[in-house]
Amino acid sequence: MNITQTKFFNIAGVCNPLEHYMLPALPRLSDVDDLITRKQYFVIHAPRQSGKTTCLAALVNKINNDGQYYALSCSLATLRGVVENTTAMSEIVGRINGALRYSGVVQLRDLAYKFKDEDYMADPGMKVQGMLTDMCIALDRDLVVFFDEADCLDESPLIKFLAQVREGYLDRQASSYAKFPRAMALVGMRDIRDYLTKVRPENESQGPGSPFNVTDEPLTLADFKKGEIAALYGQHTGETGQVFELEAIDRAWYWSEGQPWLVNALASHVIMKLFKNDYSRTVTGADIDLAARNLILLNPTHFDSLMERLREPRVRRVVDAVIVGEKRFPRGVSSDDKGYVIDLGLLKAEIVNGITSLRPSNATYRELIVRFLTKDIQDDIPEEFQYKWMGRDKP
Repeated sequence: MNITQTKFFNIAGVCNPLEHYMLPALPRLSDVDDLITRKQYFVIHAPRQSGKTTCLAALVNKINNDGQYYALSCSLATLRGVVENTTAMSEIVGRINGALRYSGVVQLRDLAYKFKDEDYMADPGMKVQGMLTDMCIALDRDLVVFFDEADCLDESPLIKFLAQVREGYLDRQASSYAKFPRAMALVGMRDIRDYLTKVRPENESQGPGSPFNVTDEPLTLADFKKGEIAALYGQHTGETGQVFELEAIDRAWYWSEGQPWLVNALASHVIMKLFKNDYSRTVTGADIDLAARNLILLNPTHFDSLMERLREPRVRRVVDAVIVGEKRFPRGVSSDDKGYVIDLGLLKAEIVNGITSLRPSNATYRELIVRFLTKDIQDDIPEEFQYKWMGRDKP
């Protein structure tokens, strides 16, 4: 598999006929090479199911294959719900060691057997910093580290972790003899600014000593362009002969606006569910429309978890104002709240006539949001009328 490619995503564990088709992943992460060259610490964030982990794997492989630096990716997903500092720092050290053990680079794998977790247990406030420092001392090239699922860190452990990152960063800046990763990225669903609002006491400012101040401008993954949707579907055509009409591409763009999970789900639903893997049938715009409507009614896990965010007061205030078309957001809605909803992928910002406004990220999410917010009313609608919206009779 080409290391610069990103896969179609599998849907809820179902065998997916499109999952091995790929597009270059790295162009979706602009400016990463420049940030690494400038020794920056930064954030990569994007909504769930947008390809962060796949792009990250491609990026790590590229860096290691280029031979100028070493790169390591370490997932912090297991830290979700860990609130005690000593336990959290120990687990982070263990996760780093595990990432070393399974690295594709011999020099990094060797480190896993040189550094034992217990060597860094004496001072909970120095464990992560100490291990990263010793790793950099042992290596013959600069190290770039990506902490995937960084937003799983909770409250006090997050502050403790970032404080150590900051200390190592400042030591490296102050002395040419100090060793610490050349560049570091926190990868997750949220921007670092949202971490700050969630863990910082309301009366406490960032201050010059804040660990958050080491980060550069955040990066986010771009959705697929319309031409990239055509290219992805075209790979399926090239392998199976199954044709997607131009209108099918147009409708896939309309319903998804390039959101990777939706791009994949629409085509997969047509091929697997509607056509039963009959590749002789041509995919039309009407087929994609029916797939979109079916997915909305089926409410797969991706939709369900996304819509659950509407129960959060800060999300609901922003979304309510957008859906009803208010020109001004109500008092109490902050720029952080709006940024958070954008990070979730529910809304996107667009500039019209020089004015920035928010709207649902795509037609599918628009429909889902309205249906979620009016669920109580829908529950009172007779079932046969619900199916009439689908343009078909009740099965």
